[in-house]
Order: sequence, then structure tokens, then C-alpha cells
Amino acid sequence: MSLYAKLAVLSAATCIAAPALAQNVSINTYAGEVSVTANPQTIAVLDIAAIDTLDALGVPIAGIPSPQYVDYLGSVAAGATTVGSLFEPDFEGLAILDPDLIVAGGRSSTQVEPLSEIAPTIDMTIWGDNHIEQVLSRLNGFGVLTGKEAEAEALTEAFDARLADAQAAVAGKGNALVVMTNGGKVSAYGAGSRFGWLHNALNLPEAVEGVDNETHGEAISFEFIADADPDWLIVIDRSAAIGQEGEAATTTLENPLVAGTTAWSEDQVIYLNSANVYIAGGGYQAMMDTFETLIAGFGGGA
Repeated sequence: MSLYAKLAVLSAATCIAAPALAQNVSINTYAGEVSVTANPQTIAVLDIAAIDTLDALGVPIAGIPSPQYVDYLGSVAAGATTVGSLFEPDFEGLAILDPDLIVAGGRSSTQVEPLSEIAPTIDMTIWGDNHIEQVLSRLNGFGVLTGKEAEAEALTEAFDARLADAQAAVAGKGNALVVMTNGGKVSAYGAGSRFGWLHNALNLPEAVEGVDNETHGEAISFEFIADADPDWLIVIDRSAAIGQEGEAATTTLENPLVAGTTAWSEDQVIYLNSANVYIAGGGYQAMMDTFETLIAGFGGGA
């Protein structure tokens, strides 16, 4: 056999033996469009909203933080390794897990750079304007990443339908004030805040415009609530969300000034599942639960 024939045989054998190159996909993240290897087999996720959405898609998750704070991810936690907390990843544990991909976001977003030294890391934070668009963008991105495009499309259709139901439920029902209690303290959140989507996406008028857009809301008094006299109060209990003992939102708001408002006197106070909104905010399942609570609270649009 000639030299050229031998080289041809060796080349063909090499091509047959070589594994197929992994395919990269482009997905939208908090940092913009990134290219990442598709269908990662071992995924560690350090953001509850991302865990929520991946779970809704039926994607196995190998590593998650503890605690999760929400009560519907128990099966995910049971099958996953603990790799730190939302704020402090366990770098040694992650290295041992040896994930193909790490998903950061929200409270863990500041750790993207050091996490990237262990494995490719993407930041799937949901924050700022266009909350609903970001929720669906993350859902779509995870679908493309994991080969679950059909599932993501079906979930998007269900999401859009439930959002429309929530919009119909609040239509023509008056204005609202979104407040968060933290023990005996109360903060208000306007249309430009982290919970502003409750106004913007639902077309729900604000009882008070121009509320400060601080991350932790604008600290307010009971007099503020009385002066605002909202038609509806939408309440988030931070202490309950993070599992702290202390004065509950219902106790905090049992005040003569609050009792004089239209919302209180007409029994138009809606208590959201606080962990779903405050911890898992933007997760698919958390959002759907919030829609259901709002639809029921506003009377289903009737």
C-alpha cells in the first residue's frame, strides 16, 4: 500500500472514531446573547427562579442551593446535591459535582466570574423593566439550551392565557397599592420597582404615583396608606418569605388608619405567596401561582 493510501485509511479511521463535536446554541441572558454548549448533562443552579423554570420544563438539576424557601421544589431538592446558599456558593462542592453548566442569577449573580473558573456559567437574572418579557425570554432560552423547545412553547401559551385572565380580572376594578411588610415596617412599591410588573403587566392603576424605585421599596407610614386610600392592597410579607419568625403582615396592617381605607373596608386586600414573589420572582411556576392568586382575589374578572 502506498504512503498516500495509508494516510487516507488513517484519516478515515480517525474521522470514524472521533466523537461528534458538541453543538453550541445562542441564548439570551442577563448579560446579553451568549453562546453555550447545548444539552448540558449535569447542571448546577444557584437561582430559585431558574430552578423553578427548569423544573417546569422537566430538566433534571444536579446541584441547588439550600434553603430554597419555596414549598413546591421539594422533589428537586430531594434529588439534587446542595452546593451552597443563594448568596454563598460552595465552590468546593461545585468542583466535586463537576457540572457541565452553572446557572447563576439574582442573589448569586455577583459570583458569576469565580463560578466560571469551575464551569461555564450563565447569569439568568430577571430584573428591571419588561419583567414579563424577561420571564418568557428565560423560559425560551432554557428550552433552546436543553432541547425542550416544544415544552417551552406549550408553557408560554399557558402563561399568556393566564396573564390575559389576570388582566381581565383586574380591569375596571380600581387602583392598587403594592406594599411589603417586614416585621412592623412597611414599604411601598410603584410601577418602576421590582414588583412594578403587577401594575405594568396587568394594566393595574397605581393608587400613588411617583413612589421611589428603591430595591427595598419606599418606607411608608400608616398615614401614607390612609392618605392613598387604595381600592386594593396587594401585600407581600418579607419575613414569611424568608422563613423568619416575627409579626405577620396581617398583624402589622391591623391598624385604624389602614382599616379606614377602601381596600380594607371592602375586603379588597390580597396577600400574595411571599416566597414565590420575593424569592422565586420570575420563575414560571411562581408566576403562574401569582396569577391564580390575583385572579381569585380580584374575583376572576366578573
